[in-house]
Amino acid sequence: MAQLRVTDGVAIDDSELDESFVQSSGPGGQNVNKVATAVQLRFDIARSSLREDVRARLVALAGQRVTKDGVLIITARQFRTQERNRAAARERLLELLRGAAEPPRPRYRTRIPKASKRKRLDDKKSRAGLKRARARPLDD
Repeated sequence: MAQLRVTDGVAIDDSELDESFVQSSGPGGQNVNKVATAVQLRFDIARSSLREDVRARLVALAGQRVTKDGVLIITARQFRTQERNRAAARERLLELLRGAAEPPRPRYRTRIPKASKRKRLDDKKSRAGLKRARARPLDD
């Protein structure tokens, strides 16, 4: 069985991929009407051998390309041959999987520096003073 290597720790079997060829629009002239060159690559995320955290990130990354059943569909039709479209679809799948396999960096809470707070308050005071100076003087 051939495996599609995503990263050192993540690989998927070719048996998990389902490819079908459909007629394509686009370049090819009259050949377009005769030959099915576009590739529809289907990858069932729910039944895949991926870890649960990678699956969740993949669904989030793929967006509307994932059906309600949890199947990722990638369509490649930019080239005139099945082989090149097939390679393009697999490469797009690999890019998505690599992005999903990389864990997100942790977010650290930061504080506003004291100097920034002080500057903001000083600017506020000077602005208030300016507006106060524009006001009509009070009658005593």
